[in-house]
Amino acid sequence: MLNDIKQDAQTRMAKSIDALKHSLTSIRTGRASPSLLDRVSVRAYGSEVPLNQVASISVSEGISLVITVFDKGMIKDVEKAIYASDLGLTPNVSGTVIRLNLPPPTEERRRELGKQVQKEGEGAKIAVRNIRQDANKAIGNLLKDKSISEDDKKRGEDDIQKLTDKAIKDVDSVVADKEKELMQV
Repeated sequence: MLNDIKQDAQTRMAKSIDALKHSLTSIRTGRASPSLLDRVSVRAYGSEVPLNQVASISVSEGISLVITVFDKGMIKDVEKAIYASDLGLTPNVSGTVIRLNLPPPTEERRRELGKQVQKEGEGAKIAVRNIRQDANKAIGNLLKDKSISEDDKKRGEDDIQKLTDKAIKDVDSVVADKEKELMQV
């Protein structure tokens, strides 16, 4: 029983860290990356769909993204979606291809992005702490049901705390790596 609770907590904490890594991929550094456009949705065929379902996205020369729209009639919709996103990018349309040039962010913009990275990291830490709280509650319920002893409860809570400390350390590491990447010119 205790091992199941520990295993569940460990899995959920790992998922929180993976979610943090995924959300940080859409924060723009100086390099071009197709994942930058993961959050962009396009109005197509009567519903909102992710950009990567209506176009192919590739990196050109490391500093620009090339978007090739599958349906020529959707170029205006894709252009509108890029303008509407909070990325601050200006699309250049030529035929069926849209090019996004990514100038290196200014010092001020990098600091803003650093704050955003910190905020995402704090959200991940809160998620990890909530998982710890759920696990400790489950351990407390086992004690209440007389399924485990007081010593087992203490040991289980200590193990959960160790998992939490490791997960928090991992979150800090992911955030530090992203900040380091942001501050490189």
